[in-house]
Amino acid sequence: MEKILVVDDNIQLTETISIYLENAGFQVFHAENGRCAIESLRLHKIDLIIMDIMMPEKDGISATKEIRYRDNIPIILLSAKSQEEDKVEGLDSGADDYITKPFSKDELIARVKAQLRRYKNLNKMPSRASEILIRGLKIDYDSKSVTLNDEIINLTPTEFKILYLLARNQGKILSIKTIYESVWEQEFLNSENTVMFHISNLRAKLEIDVKRPIYLKVVWGQGYMVE
Repeated sequence: MEKILVVDDNIQLTETISIYLENAGFQVFHAENGRCAIESLRLHKIDLIIMDIMMPEKDGISATKEIRYRDNIPIILLSAKSQEEDKVEGLDSGADDYITKPFSKDELIARVKAQLRRYKNLNKMPSRASEILIRGLKIDYDSKSVTLNDEIINLTPTEFKILYLLARNQGKILSIKTIYESVWEQEFLNSENTVMFHISNLRAKLEIDVKRPIYLKVVWGQGYMVE
């Protein structure tokens, strides 16, 4: 049974989410803020985190950044803020998904299952080589780690899967549609922004100058590639 950690200081919402998840067959753990969430990860083997952004002591953004230094566990952020810049901030912190309140039971469960499926598939994804080396960039499939000039680069599971996909197809231009359907394993329906958010995050982590990228290059009107 997969274990979900629900992090929110709103007890009523936490109980509602827990009912949704338990009825869908998940085991649920609770934490009231980001600090407690980090402590829960030390005590339990958690498969996915659902975390509110606005919380006392340690908010969801800060907690996500801290968790990302040590763990690639899928993280879904919850927020009442629906502006694009708020979603970008959430994804940029290392989250894999962002759900705007209010949301339905079906949407929440679908997002949770999608993230768990992607994470499992990433861990099982067959590789052509354990390591890919590209001008100081080393992508180690077995350990799911990335280093640049021997410095560790912390990536989310989704970012790793995108980078690995592009690096494995080095020299080929992959369209946004191809990237989305390969990584998210869903039909592509106006999902350009989703891919672009993660590509932007990747470039910020890998490139010295994002205007003159060395690794992730855009081919206007066609897609992205690793040369």
